[in-house]
Amino acid sequence: MTDTSKATPTAIGRRTVLIATGATAATLAVAAAAPEAPTAEAAGTAPVAAAAVCTLTKEMTEGPYYLDGQYVRSDITEGKTGFPLKLALTVVDDDTCAVIPNALVEIWHADVLGEYSGFVGNNGHNEPDSGTFLRGGVLTDSSGVANITTVYPGWYRGRCVHIHVKVHTNVTLTSDGSFTGGQELHTGQLFFNETITARVGALSPYSANTVTRTTLAQDSIYDDGGAASGLLTLTALGGSPSAGYAGTLTLGVES
Repeated sequence: MTDTSKATPTAIGRRTVLIATGATAATLAVAAAAPEAPTAEAAGTAPVAAAAVCTLTKEMTEGPYYLDGQYVRSDITEGKTGFPLKLALTVVDDDTCAVIPNALVEIWHADVLGEYSGFVGNNGHNEPDSGTFLRGGVLTDSSGVANITTVYPGWYRGRCVHIHVKVHTNVTLTSDGSFTGGQELHTGQLFFNETITARVGALSPYSANTVTRTTLAQDSIYDDGGAASGLLTLTALGGSPSAGYAGTLTLGVES
């Protein structure tokens, strides 16, 4: 099922920034700045990364597949097949670039067949539906980092490969392993290098996805803004795509 609600990106409701960590991501963030975009500013003595670049960016719509009340857990795979993806997402304050500990970073995405838990069948494939696979979040540590283990996402009709993300603060953890309350500071999406996605998509189990894949350039949501628009920095974990990837990005929010 296509994210038809995303045909026109929602207006900016809150200010957010993405701070590119590492030389490669920083370069992407600078290159992504368009004439009409806010000017990048130096992070100064920010405690996240040397010479970090702060770039203001819009939020992105959450889409039709969000479900409340998901688990707080660092591994959201639930045994799902796919190439490993180790995410390290750093949350910082957009005004000071100071890291924000104990923020809940919540993600959800499609499996290798492009199916979302709770909505299995919308992409034309039949499989068991737990209602919770590839969903969940984790609190950031003292360095503002949320480490989440998942699998490289698949794709569904009309959208490129992506992961949805929300950042919450002041949540209350519940006895059933979920969370409640708090303040939602950011809603966005994470995107993947097209060359890497093409390599992954050509291999099993991803090649079993019968839906035509929308590329990054064809996507209606991604605006070619690089790290400033959620493009992850991906690092191979081994010598082949099946070994998986590490994905990093720093999310700045107005707290």
